[in-house]
Amino acid sequence: QAALPLGTAAMTLAPKSMSASDWGLIGALSFLWGGAFYFNVLALRGFPPNTLVLLRMAIACVPLLLLLKFAGQSLPQTARQWGELAVLASMNIVLPFILFTWAQARIPSGFASVLNATTPLWGVVVAHVLTQDEKATTSRVVGVLIGVAGVAVMIGLETLSGTGRDVIPSVACLAATLSYALASIYGRRFGSSGMQPMTIATGQAMAATIIMLPIAAVTDQFWRLPPAGSDAWGGIIGVALLSTSLAYILYFRLLESAGATNSLLATFTIPVVAIFLGIMFLGETLAPRQLGGIALIALGLAAIDGRPFRWLAGKSNVP
Repeated sequence: QAALPLGTAAMTLAPKSMSASDWGLIGALSFLWGGAFYFNVLALRGFPPNTLVLLRMAIACVPLLLLLKFAGQSLPQTARQWGELAVLASMNIVLPFILFTWAQARIPSGFASVLNATTPLWGVVVAHVLTQDEKATTSRVVGVLIGVAGVAVMIGLETLSGTGRDVIPSVACLAATLSYALASIYGRRFGSSGMQPMTIATGQAMAATIIMLPIAAVTDQFWRLPPAGSDAWGGIIGVALLSTSLAYILYFRLLESAGATNSLLATFTIPVVAIFLGIMFLGETLAPRQLGGIALIALGLAAIDGRPFRWLAGKSNVP
C-alpha cells in the first residue's frame, strides 16, 4: 500500500517535462510501493495484521526523523498541528493499512494491489461531492464508470452477490481506498499550514505509530506472540525501510524535479509490480476474468488522468 505524504496533494503544480532520471525514480517507486504487498505477505507469516502495521510505521519513523534533522527541518510545534496530523494519519495510514493487511491474509497480493489502484476512482467521486473546485469532467466520469466495471469483472459475480469467499476482504480493500481518497481531500488544508511536506510525512508517520500502539496491544497482545521467523522479519524490514521510508524520500525528490502531477504516475504501475512478485515468488495466479478487470481499471485510470489520450492525439496530428 502506498500512503502518499499528503500536503503535496494541496499543491497546484503544473506538469513539468520528465527527464530520464525522473522516469527512473518513477520506476523505483513502482517497485518499492508494489513490493509492499509482497513484503506484507512475508510479514504476515509471523505477525498479526495490527502488529505488522505498528512495526512498519515505528521502524519507518527512524530514517524519516534522521532525514528531517539532516534537512534542518523540525517536527510540528503546536497541539493543533499534531491533532490535524493525527486525523490525517488515521485516514491515510491507520485505517487503510489495517484493512489492506487484514485482507492480504485472505486474498492474493496481486488482487489486493489492483483494488488499491482504484483510489483515483474514489478520488474523482469524493472531490466532486466535497469540493467546489474539483468537479468531475466527462472524461473522469467515464473513467470512473469503466473502472467500476473493471472492479466488478475482477471480483466476479459470485463475490458481488455475496456468495464468494473474497467478498469481505474485497470490500475491506475498497473501503481502504475510499479512506485514501478522503485523506487526499482532508490533506488540502496542509497546503497553507506552513509545514514542509517532509514534516507532514514524518509527523503523520509518528502519529500513526502512536495510534497503532494501543490498537495492536488490545487486539494482538503482541508481547505474548511467539518469536517470528527470518522471513517475517525480512518482510517487516522491507515494508518499513524500503516501501515506506525510502519510498517517501524518493517521492520528495521526484516531486521537486517532476512536479506533483507527474509524481503520481508511479501509482499506475504498482499493480504490475505486485502481480509480478506474487506470481514469481508467492505462487499466486490470476484468473482470465481478473486480467480483464485489470485492463478495464487501467483504461479507467487512463481516462481519468488524460495524458495517454492527449499523447495519442498529439501523435495523430503529426504529419
